[in-house]
Amino acid sequence: MTRKELMDRLLDAARKVYDEREAKAVVWFLTERLFGFSRADVALEPSAEVDFVVDLDRLSDDISAAVPVQYIVGEAEFSGLQFAVGQGVLIPRPETEELVRWVTEDAAGQAELSVLDVGTGSGAIAVSLAKSLPQVRVTAIDVSAEALEYARRNNLRHGAGVEIVQADVFDFSPDQQFDIIVSNPPYIPDSERVTMHRNVVGHEPADALFVPDDDPLLFYRAIVRLARRNLKPDGRLYFEIHSSVAEKATDLLRAEGFTQVVVRQDINGRDRMVRATK
Repeated sequence: MTRKELMDRLLDAARKVYDEREAKAVVWFLTERLFGFSRADVALEPSAEVDFVVDLDRLSDDISAAVPVQYIVGEAEFSGLQFAVGQGVLIPRPETEELVRWVTEDAAGQAELSVLDVGTGSGAIAVSLAKSLPQVRVTAIDVSAEALEYARRNNLRHGAGVEIVQADVFDFSPDQQFDIIVSNPPYIPDSERVTMHRNVVGHEPADALFVPDDDPLLFYRAIVRLARRNLKPDGRLYFEIHSSVAEKATDLLRAEGFTQVVVRQDINGRDRMVRATK
């Protein structure tokens, strides 16, 4: 099969679930990652033969079923690192990279710090912080055993030295005190499921994405309670938020005695992150 023939076959599969622009983006990504040729290569040598390294029928089926491309290739890029991902673990997002940068900027140059990542998933936040801030000692928790398998793989892959613990934030009571607590918890209102693409709602773990419409602060309350007990004096709490709850989240923090509460917008101009000091 030639490059052009392969491209056309994969595009036919992608068009079943994506618009034309997205379909092309999906196929270009996959042909480069899985077969080693780019869009430009197809234009230059459309008749070049392709060496098959994957099951083409299965690949076409996965594409037409809207399996995320990160699951198909088995990894996602985050903060300049490659993270193993697959069914059962949330794919790390670019917005969360901005949260990591905020923590990194604030912690740069400080003495040894202890960090807790709540709801670590693939370990993207924890591993990225451990790699970019050699003076930190990072602990990461998640309730999902399936997600933690990926976190452990990524921790070993990057030699990050993160301590990984299976625990539920709603009853987690560590003996340790932390300088920083950071979290990207579930925060998407359940009612938004109907507006989201199949590649998210059909494949990524719902428990890592959604909260009840009538209780959008469900996880934030638990994280704040944890921070009140286990954050050192003058320690900092960071979390990612849904833009619709920025005011409620900051009110919660202030009501619980936190100070210097700051909301930061993401690259798209949406309220996306909060930082507070104990």
